[in-house]
Amino acid sequence: MKKKRLGNTGLYIPPIVFGGNVFGWTLDEQQSFDILDRVLAMGFNTIDTADSYSHWAPGNKGGESETIIGKWMKARKNRDQIIIATKVGSNPGKEGRDVSKEYILRAAEESLQRLQTDYIDLYFTHWDNESMPVEETLAAYKQLIDEGKIGHIGASNLSPERIHESMAAASENHLPKYEVLQPEYSLMERKKFEEGYWEIAKEYDLGVLSYFSLASGFLTGKYRKQEDIKGDRTHIVKDYFSEKGHRILEVLDNLSKDNNTSNAAVALAWIMQRPCITAPIASATKPKHLEAFKDAVSLQLSQEEINRLNEVSG
Repeated sequence: MKKKRLGNTGLYIPPIVFGGNVFGWTLDEQQSFDILDRVLAMGFNTIDTADSYSHWAPGNKGGESETIIGKWMKARKNRDQIIIATKVGSNPGKEGRDVSKEYILRAAEESLQRLQTDYIDLYFTHWDNESMPVEETLAAYKQLIDEGKIGHIGASNLSPERIHESMAAASENHLPKYEVLQPEYSLMERKKFEEGYWEIAKEYDLGVLSYFSLASGFLTGKYRKQEDIKGDRTHIVKDYFSEKGHRILEVLDNLSKDNNTSNAAVALAWIMQRPCITAPIASATKPKHLEAFKDAVSLQLSQEEINRLNEVSG
């Protein structure tokens, strides 16, 4: 499997990043170990998680995903094979977002403990608090980088203005710069990235990892009507049952049939062939779902097929 350089980080990652939000939520520890074993065996060695995953599940408080990943890496003795991306700032279980230096330094230590490692490859500002000076947030990252506890930093849900402000502050104050962007991007949600962040990614030569790449499962075709949705995804997926959503599913149905693959594989392949995107983030809860990963990597959509998807999703 050909790997891609992630921006200017020097990290080389597979064309799909595995989303760890399912660990401790829709997958228990044993099921998570099984999926992780299969994912790594396929060559997908980059895992995205956050200190807040999966606080929304009943009985959880956040950190469950990191804990499971840490136990798995310790049990398999494979930390040196894995690229870990995690996040800070969503402040699970508390009011507001926190990107203060004090909070970031404490949260990083807690993530390291849960992951049972002494370094994090890629550390994201998950959510921003615009009352906090960007210099303070970046100063925390500088300390963690200087201490060897994190390798690189990224921005997930920061406004374009705050990213520009952070980049200027980093240059002026000899602070670390964001090297990776993690925006929402899929056939169902293009506008936010393409109109707000695409030029930023190009301007700063950022690596880009898209989240909600399969629109919380909607693009797999699993949900054909609102009655199909159950559990915590309901409030997200219900908005996709629109004329646009049904048109996109129809085109995916046709293209997946033409290419003898799944809707998920086509949707992921479309993202992988988009300019500026390094890799989509995608999750799986069953071994059979991983077939879409394998198919997406080998699927080369024609320009005509890409145009059909662009037109229906634009």
